[in-house]
Amino acid sequence: MPMAADDIAAIIRDAIPDADVVITDLAGDGDHYAARVTSASFAGLSRVKQHKAVYAALGDRMGGVLHALQLTTVIA
Repeated sequence: MPMAADDIAAIIRDAIPDADVVITDLAGDGDHYAARVTSASFAGLSRVKQHKAVYAALGDRMGGVLHALQLTTVIA
């Protein structure tokens, strides 16, 4: 069963409380999303570490109930 966009955003916000999260369903199928995550907590982190922080928040959902996520991170 696919994840809802609102659920993805809530999970990310739980782990990164100051995050502004915008989720877009890329294919209209509830399986392929793009996420734009903006957070001041990304300051000083490489892009790879920023992405790892978001993927850590999603945990084992990635590759499971969340099939694909195109990720953009932005420092607030």
